Amino acid sequence: MCASYGLQASVSEMEGLFQFDERPGSADVAGWLERYSADVVKPTGRIERKLNPIVRADPTGRTADLGWWGFLVGGLPAKFPSINTRSERLRDTPATARSRALVPATEWFEFEKLSKQKWRFSTGGLLAMAAVTQAGRPVDGDPVTCYSIIMQPARPDQAHLHDRMPLLLPPSFFSDWLDPTAQPSADLIDAALDAGREMTALVSVRPA
Repeated sequence: MCASYGLQASVSEMEGLFQFDERPGSADVAGWLERYSADVVKPTGRIERKLNPIVRADPTGRTADLGWWGFLVGGLPAKFPSINTRSERLRDTPATARSRALVPATEWFEFEKLSKQKWRFSTGGLLAMAAVTQAGRPVDGDPVTCYSIIMQPARPDQAHLHDRMPLLLPPSFFSDWLDPTAQPSADLIDAALDAGREMTALVSVRPA
């Protein structure tokens, strides 16, 4: 699973890759990049309440905003694992992908199970991790968009370090994935997995 990642990018790099509109949420993302880009992103929770940049789309265009990493149930962080969602589960129950987003990142981190060595995975540039979303509201806060990063089987030559990796999407598939009118289906998940192969091939790993 992916339980931490990094996002070290400028506003112009974000705008260049994701082509989102200038809206109030864009200013929140710019503020996040100025304040937190040197930090490791961890799941949002009762104590770690930091929201993180996500990119979505509505009928008028793409939007950048801040989201809660993980799902909320009854206003509290879900007791079941929710920060990641397996691609196989989405394919079997595609209705859970009815609302989708992209999660900007420049790297993610995993611990090798046996040695506990921490590894850094990246392509050397800005990435777009596929995610599913749902509405949520913490018991003591305002409504938020919750997100869960989609995890696919790891690339075979890296699977000995960790058996899963985020589904990385290329810019050519952003519109298909974010399209709010596209009905969730096994075909959509398969298309995303196929489109992601070119990004998966670029991933390199080194000790963190």
